[in-house]
Amino acid sequence: MATDGFAPAKINLSLHVTGRRSDGYHLLDSLVVFADLGDRLSLRPAPEARLSVTGPMAGGVPTGPDNLVLRAAALIGITAEITLDKHLPAAAGIGGGSSDAAACLRALAEMSGLSVPSDVLTLGADVPVCLLARAARMRGIGEDVIPVDGLPMLDAVLVNPGVPVSTPAIFRRLAQRDNPAMPEQLPIWPDVATLIDWLRAQRNDLQDAAIAEEPVVADVLHAIASTRHCALARMSGSGATCFGLYPDATTATRAAQALSAANPGWWVQATRLS
Repeated sequence: MATDGFAPAKINLSLHVTGRRSDGYHLLDSLVVFADLGDRLSLRPAPEARLSVTGPMAGGVPTGPDNLVLRAAALIGITAEITLDKHLPAAAGIGGGSSDAAACLRALAEMSGLSVPSDVLTLGADVPVCLLARAARMRGIGEDVIPVDGLPMLDAVLVNPGVPVSTPAIFRRLAQRDNPAMPEQLPIWPDVATLIDWLRAQRNDLQDAAIAEEPVVADVLHAIASTRHCALARMSGSGATCFGLYPDATTATRAAQALSAANPGWWVQATRLS
């Protein structure tokens, strides 16, 4: 029986680096949401595992056993023929590979009746939160994921300049690895304006390091912040994708159109975050 899966883009509204373990892994505290756009997977049982990649972002995506989708299938122990329709840029700070792996695990578990394995963190730090695929607070090295209820829907624009960013390179550039976490008790946000106002006081502690590694990130942030009615511009994850938040869908759509017209080589998408 064939089944489908959706792998939404993951957005870090905040990303605080709060420490570093003795084994070198960094400790994070992040408010994560998911977009209404992403990759799609089609899966059906097969004697041997096989992956094909289609879509506008298929170029350069590996189809061998190192691909996170095939690693996810191997982890749950099911061989399947998988088609990945790739719409999210790779190495972009929006969890594309991790979300693909999580969508694969959800789909194969549904198809087979098996449970998702408990050791998904071996696939990557973002996989546990991508399995949840809803607003959440992610802490530790990615293993501590708590759903966040009552988060207002956010209208946003995602922008990637087409430059892949190495997460290890960004962490190596960090000047400060022991930063304050978000408040232990997250507030209640009655509306979008309140949430955005609170987010302004939060951070992405990887943003300066990403700019040092790839200066174009600063250009993207400036371009987003310069659009009409942009309430906040920030980088997601380790970059290079950045997002702008807007008061409504109309202003977000107009901002996306303006950014696309001014920067035809960039990946620009208006979306809703929830």
